[in-house]
Formats: sequence, structure tokens, C-alpha cells
Amino acid sequence: MARMKFLCDAERCIECNACVTACKNENEIPWGVNRRRVVTINDGKPGERSISVACMHCSDAPCMAVCPVDCFYQTEEGVVLHSKDLCIGCGYCFYACPFGAPQYPQAGNFGSRGKMDKCTFCSGGPEEDNSSAEFSKYGRNRLAEGKLPICAEMCSTKALLAGDGDLVSDIYRERVVARGFGSGAWGWGTAYDQKSGS
Repeated sequence: MARMKFLCDAERCIECNACVTACKNENEIPWGVNRRRVVTINDGKPGERSISVACMHCSDAPCMAVCPVDCFYQTEEGVVLHSKDLCIGCGYCFYACPFGAPQYPQAGNFGSRGKMDKCTFCSGGPEEDNSSAEFSKYGRNRLAEGKLPICAEMCSTKALLAGDGDLVSDIYRERVVARGFGSGAWGWGTAYDQKSGS
């Protein structure tokens, strides 16, 4: 079975936030929660880079390890999902995640903040696929429809890649090999789709 993964190409990301907006619109995410965000380092300086960050659906997810009620589970495709019916809002996952993926819809003390929300790789939740209960809790289940996550589909520069981990790594590997610098970056070979050596 394919392992679903995200990868953001920092050389292509232009910090347009289309992925963030598309995610919020598609899944009707509550106010105050961003399942995806764009992080920029060296903002306004030489070497500025931006990447789109969300839940990375880790193979050995720390949020799963620390959850006291085991509300996290992993699908056959490797997508890390959670059950809002089991979540007690303790916040352990919030502190364990290195990407800051789990978020809460309200400000206040843990436990009174409500149920945790996170990126689902547009894969819904434990309810029946494409049901109204699933949509109201987790958003649209695009994987069940045979589609990729909306954030990756809406990326204008195709910096954000999503899907089968092997295919994503092949695409990125080809980009890195073909990527040129200096005068070779945008020469005739690039303009006329001629790879080097051909």
C-alpha cells in the first residue's frame, strides 16, 4: 500500500498562502485554527525561503505515542488521523508534535478548549466516508474520492507535493537533478525542455 506524504520544495514556494486558504475553505475549519501555515525564514534578506507546514503524518508519530486516550490512529496509507469523540483536549499532542500540527479552536485552559483539530491529508476521520458527520468534524474526504489534498492541488508553483511517498520523492529527485544555478538555470535547454546530455 502507498504511504502518503507531503513535501514542500523551498526553491519553488512563493509564500502566496494559497494552500492555507484552500484548506480552510474546503474543510470549513473553525476560526482560530490553521491546519496548514507557511513559514518563512530570513524574511526580506538574501537566502529567504518559505515552506508550507502541516501535519507530516509521521511513520512513528509522537502525537500517537503521548496521547493518553489513544485517539490517534494510522490508516493503511500511513495517514495519521484522530477521533474527536475520544479526544479529551489535554494538549499532550500539541507539545509533542515538532511541526505544531495539533491545534485547538479556542483560547483558554487545556481541557476547556474543546477538541483538538489537525490536518487529515483530506482523508476525513473514523466516520463513514463522505458522510455529513465526517464532514462536520473533519472536513472533506478527498482521498475517498480518488483526489489529492486540496492544498497540493491549489499550489500555483507546485512547490507543495502530496501523494504516494515514492512518487513524491521521484518528482523531487528529478527536480533537484535538473535544477541549475547561475547562467544554466534558465538557459535554452530549460526553455525548450531539453535536459542536459540530450
